[in-house]
Amino acid sequence: VQLVESGGGLAQPGGSLRLSCTGSGFTFEYYAFTWFRQAPGKEREGVACITNNHETYYEDSVKGRFTISRDNRRKIVYLQMNGLKPDDTALYFCAADRVKYTYGSPTLNEATWSSPNYEYEAWGQGTQVTVSS
Repeated sequence: VQLVESGGGLAQPGGSLRLSCTGSGFTFEYYAFTWFRQAPGKEREGVACITNNHETYYEDSVKGRFTISRDNRRKIVYLQMNGLKPDDTALYFCAADRVKYTYGSPTLNEATWSSPNYEYEAWGQGTQVTVSS
């Protein structure tokens, strides 16, 4: 399983960026994907998640500004980021996990996707996003 992020860069406050996470080496449509970010001196946090069924979850501070989507044919997961703020500055990286079930329910769900205890199968190397005037 390999994940490669791209699309990061410098944006002005209020601006937009679109991040991409391209997957290879696995059956893309069987996986859920999550974008995480980590700023210097801060804990890693989950930003947005999309399941194999296209359910989406968002961290509260990005709701209404960020949109996660996936293109199974092209094997890409996108994170469209609008209304960027300086607090969005961080290294952004994507993680993937094959859908699993526990007692008939998805193991990755709204309660677990951003948990630091959830073990994703694969991680990318990250792309830097800097929001500054």
